[in-house]
Amino acid sequence: MRIIPAIDIIDGKCVRLSKGDYDTKKIYNERPLEVAKEFEASGIQYLHLVDLDGAKSKHIVNHKVLEQIATNTNLNIDFGGGLKTDDDLRIAFESGANQITGGSIAVKDKETFTGWIESYGPDKIILGADALDEKVAVSGWQEESKEELLPFIQSYKNKGIKYVICTDISKDGMLEGPSFELYKKIIASVSSSPSTVLGTGSTENGFEKELKLIASGGISNFDELPKLAAIGCEGTIIGKAIYENRISLKQLEKYIISI
Repeated sequence: MRIIPAIDIIDGKCVRLSKGDYDTKKIYNERPLEVAKEFEASGIQYLHLVDLDGAKSKHIVNHKVLEQIATNTNLNIDFGGGLKTDDDLRIAFESGANQITGGSIAVKDKETFTGWIESYGPDKIILGADALDEKVAVSGWQEESKEELLPFIQSYKNKGIKYVICTDISKDGMLEGPSFELYKKIIASVSSSPSTVLGTGSTENGFEKELKLIASGGISNFDELPKLAAIGCEGTIIGKAIYENRISLKQLEKYIISI
């Protein structure tokens, strides 16, 4: 299972929120590049970089932070927050993103998001399926849509999506443990659904290949990581647990070496 630390950006600074509430903002470091370099020095290869200003303003904002980290580290960066147009996407990739995550746009403009999957391929585009009570949330989690989580994920799997980041918003930033049961439910649901896509090379014996589910939100201690791996999560995003010293970079380094 891949370990993917998170850096969330507001005003160019590394922050964390609780349950997506901007009023709970806590600044951990005013220099995100320093944080990214610490991750890389601990053997970490991946980074989840979120433009919270972008999510709120509905267009890319902190692409200079992305460019700075991409230029000065070898981290594989997935970038999200406010990506709404082809131009936003171009800026993100030109600034050094290896992958982008689309959440709100996958709900509000399905045609554009599906076009991104087709144009850039499923290795470049991640579906952000963040939910509260199994309803997908949008606009930096400020709105709840009518989309039911499981059918939403399945519909995009049928369109070729490979990677899905799922955050249970009620858990995010609370340090109370991740949504093990929700992730079990997602994996069981999508792995047992017959494919509706034909001729794409994405099926095997009439069923789609496994979705790469990335768990996010609520990680509170190191012991939860092997449990998520056992469920079948392909990766896990860790934020506040690192910044609040609940999980040390040394622990993550040993875990990465062991796998």
